[in-house]
Amino acid sequence: MTPVTSFIGKTVALFGLGGSGLATALALKEGGARVIACDDNPAKMAEAGAKGIETADLRQADWSQFSSFILSPGVPLTHPEPHWSAKLAREAGVEIIGDIELFCRERAKIAPNAPFVAITGTNGKSTTTALIAHILCEAGRDVQMGGNIGTAILSLEPPSDRRIHVVECSSFQIDLAPSLAPTIGVHLNLSPDHIDRHGTMELYAAIKERLVARAGLAVIGVDDPMSRAIAERCEAQGVNVARVSVEPLHVKGVFADGETLVGVTGDDAASVANLSGIGSLRGAHNAQNAAAAVAIALALNVSPDEIRSGLHTFPGLPHRMEEVGRIGDALFINDSKATNADSTEKALKSFDDIFWILGGKAKEGGIEPLKEYFPKIRKAYLIGAASDEFAKTLGSDVPHVHCGTLDKAVEQAASDAQTLGAHAVVLLSPACASYDQFPNYEVRGNHFRDLVRALPGIEAKGA
Repeated sequence: MTPVTSFIGKTVALFGLGGSGLATALALKEGGARVIACDDNPAKMAEAGAKGIETADLRQADWSQFSSFILSPGVPLTHPEPHWSAKLAREAGVEIIGDIELFCRERAKIAPNAPFVAITGTNGKSTTTALIAHILCEAGRDVQMGGNIGTAILSLEPPSDRRIHVVECSSFQIDLAPSLAPTIGVHLNLSPDHIDRHGTMELYAAIKERLVARAGLAVIGVDDPMSRAIAERCEAQGVNVARVSVEPLHVKGVFADGETLVGVTGDDAASVANLSGIGSLRGAHNAQNAAAAVAIALALNVSPDEIRSGLHTFPGLPHRMEEVGRIGDALFINDSKATNADSTEKALKSFDDIFWILGGKAKEGGIEPLKEYFPKIRKAYLIGAASDEFAKTLGSDVPHVHCGTLDKAVEQAASDAQTLGAHAVVLLSPACASYDQFPNYEVRGNHFRDLVRALPGIEAKGA
């Protein structure tokens, strides 16, 4: 835990007692603050109370006693409309911040030079975060990894000059962290997402830009126009920028030349590593993720040999193009994290002879942007609420069948893939949210993994 001593003696309000919210309340209390916490779920209130956290209905509270209001990143701050608690805080003139901001203030107080790597982007941020942490750990560094990737930032050990914090930041978290100024800030890419929570694509991009605008080193992916503009603005404002790309670079940064990662410094360019044969990093999108990780590792004085070792031993993340197993030459891939077309595009680019399981709760635009990849698909297996909509898009271009459930889709796709034989890929990459049939993409991916591992003849990976 990182006790938040910068709020000692102060009274703060907190709304949202999920995993990060409860961790935040405990860290504030441990640091000497008085916390009055609230949640719309009475069970969460009871759980917090059992852990010694003072709870109350903030609608009835005297807001003049609060120095700050800590809001869970999952609770709307501005769009589609502010949560009632955010409205009360604004009316009372109380600052609204989140757990990332509390960490930043604690770091500034106790270890202002502590290495802090913060990563954002529409896609790839979890893989990049995990890869950076893995490379650093393999190189013998003291690393703490958390944030949006799973472990609440205040559940991590406190910052120190010899400890590196590697933290994934969502746009929601950045929006609640006005003093965010990491040692190294990483922005990977931008595509439409969370517009319902930010109002416009321009505002969403501006929030992402905050993470790199005050970084000591800004590592910025430049393979989309809005991110290129961010790099140019940061550089014009005097920020030290290193670009990453899957296209050749002629300025400082790291780019992917096929599977080779090339570092550029000044007029020199040199190969640093090769991704050939690393199943956890296949595809152009992972080449960009790896290029970003290499740029960060080099900035933190990790040797090329240590970087290469870390890349080759990286196990990947669950639900992100995760190899589940094989039956003969047929490969089964769990890409349940692909909850929109942009994410699914990365998987479709990476394979041929695809037996594609897709569907769920559709997002705006559906799978229309994926039509150019339809020739790679042998057959599609439709599940969930989006089935009829997606069937119309697939039309006569892709053979498809309505399966309804994931169980039936896996059974049929496995049978068809084994009939094809060599190089078949059964790919769960839904291009949809999971909420019509599963609580989240993790539960969906875990169910897929269990179904595949129960298939006759499966050679499971990591079982």
